[in-house]
Amino acid sequence: MGTLGTLMKHPDDIYPLLKLKMAAKNLEKQIPPEPHWAFCYSMLHKVSRSFALVIQQLGTELRNAVCIFYLVLRALDTVEDDTSIAADVKVPILIAFHRHIYDRDWHFSCGTKDYKVLMDQFHHVSTAFLELGKGYQEAIEDITKRMGAGMAKFICKEVETVDDYDEYCHYVAGLVGLGLSKLFHAADKEDLASDSLSNSMGLFLQKTNIIRDYLEDINEIPKSRMFWPRQIWSKYVNKLEDLKYEENSDKAVQCLNDMVTNALIHVEDCLKYMAALRDPAIFKFCAIPQIMAIGTLALCYNNIEVFRGVVKMRRGLTAKVIDRTKSMDDVYGAFFDFSSIIKSKVDKNDPNATKTLSRLEAVQKTCRASGALSKRKSYIVKGEPSYNSTLIVALFIILAIVYAYLSASPRI
Repeated sequence: MGTLGTLMKHPDDIYPLLKLKMAAKNLEKQIPPEPHWAFCYSMLHKVSRSFALVIQQLGTELRNAVCIFYLVLRALDTVEDDTSIAADVKVPILIAFHRHIYDRDWHFSCGTKDYKVLMDQFHHVSTAFLELGKGYQEAIEDITKRMGAGMAKFICKEVETVDDYDEYCHYVAGLVGLGLSKLFHAADKEDLASDSLSNSMGLFLQKTNIIRDYLEDINEIPKSRMFWPRQIWSKYVNKLEDLKYEENSDKAVQCLNDMVTNALIHVEDCLKYMAALRDPAIFKFCAIPQIMAIGTLALCYNNIEVFRGVVKMRRGLTAKVIDRTKSMDDVYGAFFDFSSIIKSKVDKNDPNATKTLSRLEAVQKTCRASGALSKRKSYIVKGEPSYNSTLIVALFIILAIVYAYLSASPRI
């Protein structure tokens, strides 16, 4: 639940963290009894705790479809990510993956830890997939086929230009957005969103991950994974890996800011997509990851730590986002707040400062026009209030006792 020091610094994280912890405990009790579904939901919790929490917002039928959609694409991604697999082995698997999901006997050993378990026991995912409605199956197959072909293309192709970068992100994430829109429509919950808006939802999340994960990807063994486009990084260094060296710190931060500015171009489309959603559960499912993305970009912007270690939102802030995100007003407020953080960090001497500020102002103009900014709690505008440390510790202990009691109480 975070260190005591962090909680003392951000005491209003305590209640959302407690709620998040209880929600996670409840999820463990709700795993279906059938072996294949039990495997799928247990695996979902292991490979993506945050997604497993958000997916629970959805009704059972749609939740099952989205769970399988996620695991199929996670398995596909595990094949792509495994740099120990030779290209002549990997490419045919990626291209044929959409057929493998209909085969209860198919599996392919690759990946590590929980991802290896997913691949070794993929027959559970296939069994669950075959129990979904025809509309869900067709949507999942279509996206898997297109994504596999796109991934195969980039096994043999470097990300050279910004257009290449957008194309790669479309294959690995924009198509996820298209697929989710198809699943929402197949469930008769939403109108079918345009491909361009659905694509932007995926691209914004993917570009945020690529920015945040620079160091992990560049240090991948046995071979680096390089997704930052040469058209951007070559303005600052001779080799992409040069960004991690201390002597290139100034250039690295400028390159990072260039990448963040590129990601911001998708924000307005994302806001349009979310504003059109009607179903409250689907809205929350879509909105929470998007707010997490803009929050992560606010942390990453102008931050040399991206090239030194892991940069991510503190768990308490994540819990706040999950707890507070209930309406489009909350989304506009969060995007305004986090874009304000980025704005406050822009150095006028940064080579992309003008472009960055222009994109941030466009985002903030949309948020202001919504009329929502006075209707929600701010994430950043006011300073954190000062609390007596003894009172904080006492409150934390009381909440921990309440949590322990509720966890132990039998369900009626």
